[in-house]
Amino acid sequence: MTTPLLLIVGTTMGNAEAVADELEPALTARGFSVTISQDPQVDELQHAQKWLIVCSTHGAGEVPDNLQPWLNWIEQQADLSDRQYALCGIGDRSYDTFCGAIKQLESLLQSRGATAFVDNIEIDVQHLDLPEDQALSWIESWPKRIL
Repeated sequence: MTTPLLLIVGTTMGNAEAVADELEPALTARGFSVTISQDPQVDELQHAQKWLIVCSTHGAGEVPDNLQPWLNWIEQQADLSDRQYALCGIGDRSYDTFCGAIKQLESLLQSRGATAFVDNIEIDVQHLDLPEDQALSWIESWPKRIL
């Protein structure tokens, strides 16, 4: 039996999308049934108990525009205590708002009762390793018990 996972992608320049595309087969191999969405719809959100958010930071530390409807949906929810999430931030450490979007998302998700099922990862796109490789190593470090 596979565990459903909604892979939510917040992207402006395509880096987060490239990472998400690389993660899908690795997640499937680990026992997840993955749905990728750059525009998560209410029915997807209501039925998925586990979310992996791969998100770049836009502007001065904001969530990319494509995730604004999702962000609005979360803000309207009183209780997300039945949801679990993992956050993968994509950014450039030379900016003081490095991975500001996932920090904002984490605060909002926690305020609605959602819980992290693994520690966050913040990926610097200027690092020597490719962002995809860093994210894949992160996935491989997940304990089996999260399925």
